[in-house]
Amino acid sequence: MDLFEFSVLIIILAFICEYIDSSLGMGYGTTLTPLLLIMGYTPLQIVPAILLSELVTGLSAAFFHHKFKNANFKIGTTDFKIASVMAGCSVFGTLVAVLIALNLPVFYLKLYIGLLVFSMGVVILVSLNRKYKFSWKKITSLGILAAFNKGISGGGYGPLVTSGQILSGIKLKNAIGITSLAEGLTCLVGVIAYLIFTNHTIEWNLAPSLVLGAILSVPFAAYTVKKFRSKHLKLIVGICTLILGLVTLGKLFF
Repeated sequence: MDLFEFSVLIIILAFICEYIDSSLGMGYGTTLTPLLLIMGYTPLQIVPAILLSELVTGLSAAFFHHKFKNANFKIGTTDFKIASVMAGCSVFGTLVAVLIALNLPVFYLKLYIGLLVFSMGVVILVSLNRKYKFSWKKITSLGILAAFNKGISGGGYGPLVTSGQILSGIKLKNAIGITSLAEGLTCLVGVIAYLIFTNHTIEWNLAPSLVLGAILSVPFAAYTVKKFRSKHLKLIVGICTLILGLVTLGKLFF
């Protein structure tokens, strides 16, 4: 497919995956990467294109989450500060991850991501009614770890950041909006890193379809978050986190 040629199937897949991602704070790269692998694309075709599309959609989703009052991204607010800290941490985490992704087998790293995401889902589900104390130390560690996951596989950021924020004392709707903004900024670092450190020309033929399909879903997803009750949404997030962890592990072994 040429650089500016669009695929209807990939547009539809991107729309669905991004709708889930912007509604629950997870699922775009984690779900879309294995689907594109099954379709015959290589990891180095998939990951940079996913990072580019999530750069665009992450910032767009943050705008709509702010507009629908799911989060408050005015300069100086807690939501803005958390997203900024996570984005800042992403520089280190993503650069290290991209270098590893380009030079080493990632079986054990994906095993770690799958186990980590699965365990976060379990913790959320067993502590649905528990409240956690906010901690900047937790947020900083979470930002570095999640950015590493994103750079290494194109996925694994949303499940960790959304669930991790919940376990760090952030309200769920705010956590989903913060994840969108932080992920968009993290993906910017990832795209730049791939452009700098890749020894061959990156094939961007997937990017136009991914960007178009994903960005079309963003307003609908942000509105869905506005309408959902936080308790029900937290249950769904916990279940989805657990399932995505199992899917990651299943893909690895089967």
